[in-house]
Amino acid sequence: MKQFLIFLILIINFSLVQSQVKVTSKYGSDLSDLQDVLRFENIFTEKLTFQSETLKGKSYTIALEEFKNGKLIKTSVLFSDDYFKVANDKLVLKFYFKLADGKLKTQILGNGFSSNKSSFKLSSNEDQYALKDFFGSKEEIIIDINKKNAVFAILTPTIHKDGTGSYCEVAQSDLAPEKLGEKFKIPHYFLVTIKFN
Repeated sequence: MKQFLIFLILIINFSLVQSQVKVTSKYGSDLSDLQDVLRFENIFTEKLTFQSETLKGKSYTIALEEFKNGKLIKTSVLFSDDYFKVANDKLVLKFYFKLADGKLKTQILGNGFSSNKSSFKLSSNEDQYALKDFFGSKEEIIIDINKKNAVFAILTPTIHKDGTGSYCEVAQSDLAPEKLGEKFKIPHYFLVTIKFN
């Protein structure tokens, strides 16, 4: 019986390790002057690197989920194609977001492809929105390859009673991303998600 339990624990641990993907992030440009201009123009760029042996041969879907008053109202596919399967244990994706003219504009670049440019209407002034990832002060995060994972939020801040606002408090709350609007009273926001197939 003891040997069976040890065997069972080993199988469970192996399964958990097999489903884990390490994700690292590189925000913005290395050139500080260029980064200042990008910030001024409400252009956000972030490179995500996904790494795991289990990525080999996987395809993936990247979607944008739109929330209003805490409720999911629309899901739009930003990229999905079985042709661009992950060739090895690493996937590098570059995400570009621009907030201008009352719209969120997006594009994704990967190994050998770029997605179509997509555009989504904003509910508030574009200067009130910001791109936030879910890394906080961590250099890497672990996601489950078998689940849909939120990697970015494009949101307005939570507003405190004294009138001050915070974006980081929302993105670093460890709350399920789809619950951010409800908990922090954010009337409109977007989540960028990735699901491996």
